[in-house]
Amino acid sequence: MDIAFESVGNISDDIKDEPEFTEHNFKRYRLPRANKIQYKKICAKEQKNASLKKIALILQKCSSDRTFDEEKVLNDCSEEVKEVRLRWRRRDEAKKRLEEFEDPEDILKIKCERLAQAIAQAQHLVVYTGAGISTSAKIPDYRGPNGIWTRLQQGKDIGNHDLTLAEPTYTHMALYELYKRNILKYVVSQNCDGLHLRSGLPKAVLSELHGNMYLEVCKNCKPHKEYWRPFDVTENTSRYFHKTFRKCYMCNGPLVDTIVHFGERGTLQWPLNWKGACKNAKNATTILCLGSSLKVLKKYPWLWQMDKPVKKRPNLYIVNLQWTPKDECANVKINGKCDEVMKKVMDCLGKNLSLFIFILYIS
Repeated sequence: MDIAFESVGNISDDIKDEPEFTEHNFKRYRLPRANKIQYKKICAKEQKNASLKKIALILQKCSSDRTFDEEKVLNDCSEEVKEVRLRWRRRDEAKKRLEEFEDPEDILKIKCERLAQAIAQAQHLVVYTGAGISTSAKIPDYRGPNGIWTRLQQGKDIGNHDLTLAEPTYTHMALYELYKRNILKYVVSQNCDGLHLRSGLPKAVLSELHGNMYLEVCKNCKPHKEYWRPFDVTENTSRYFHKTFRKCYMCNGPLVDTIVHFGERGTLQWPLNWKGACKNAKNATTILCLGSSLKVLKKYPWLWQMDKPVKKRPNLYIVNLQWTPKDECANVKINGKCDEVMKKVMDCLGKNLSLFIFILYIS
């Protein structure tokens, strides 16, 4: 019992030795407050949008149908009225850029003659191609009125398209013939349909920046082992998933496709061949863009020699039915279908050349 009381006494002594727990001994912690600044910004943005919406509704009315109070709102909010009209103007311009139109026949002829002259005089001609050169092969483009991205944005079905049935178009064969004549030096393509190679264009003068649907590779083998197939290897692949569920004959490793999807960064040397694209873009004296909106290629300044003064950059010629972000930089912008334009250009370069292309195309 004595021990028990003694231990209790010791405990009480320890407690006495501790400092008194007064309110001055407590550390005060400030509770985190809600981010009022961000909340105020959100509220201000919502109020501004509501105000702009109200003004837009008033502006949509005829001036004779507006009430006195509505007219007063427009007079008091002149800056908001300017902003609404500016937004409408930008919206209309964006819609107009999506429209396809062709140059009148007389203007088209003059432009094609200028393009043919530029091709004949080019010291180092490089061609950038997009989906527009393959539409005549029944392959849909992406940003046209019936393009894949356009239909997806509208919630429409994109349909089924067997790209393996496609054949090289007149434009593909024309580019191949220009290469054979040592006029065309290099092709940078955004297409994965493989039609450039099937036209006869060598692999060494081609960069397929978005891959090739007939090629699968083994990354385990060094260098990468390539497997060319007569069928589409992407039937089981998708964005961020590139395994084709086939095995390498050499190491039994998994095979992957070469497609670069939207938002991805391609790492394969072939068929992307960025090294060849950059080298020839740097040496280019004339760049011809065929069937591309250039909304992707414009993001690569090294393809346009943007590090050089404007006067020392290559001559630029664009053939596309829609507006492109490079139109203002172009020596000539031709609004027309690629096959029709290239037929006129090849006729200007020489009838025998055009006839030879036609024989290749139909054979």
